[in-house]
Amino acid sequence: MALIETEEAARRLARAISSDLALYNEDKIADGVRNDNLFDVMADEVQEGRDLFQSRVAPELLARNLYDRAIIDLLVRSKAHVESPMW
Repeated sequence: MALIETEEAARRLARAISSDLALYNEDKIADGVRNDNLFDVMADEVQEGRDLFQSRVAPELLARNLYDRAIIDLLVRSKAHVESPMW
């Protein structure tokens, strides 16, 4: 499979992976936000997604932090309604 070489396609992949994480781990994410340990409880899942993203995207796009931005948008911001000491 050819590597993704455009920023837009890489952004879509990052958001798709993050969306899957959010969909399949909704309760775990809410608990992580509530207890201010989201990245501890989701460490394995986030790393698995990162590994997939890095395996599919051209190396020159990795420095743009597209995966990390998608994780923040879809895992953290989507749970802004959950009471948390983070906000």
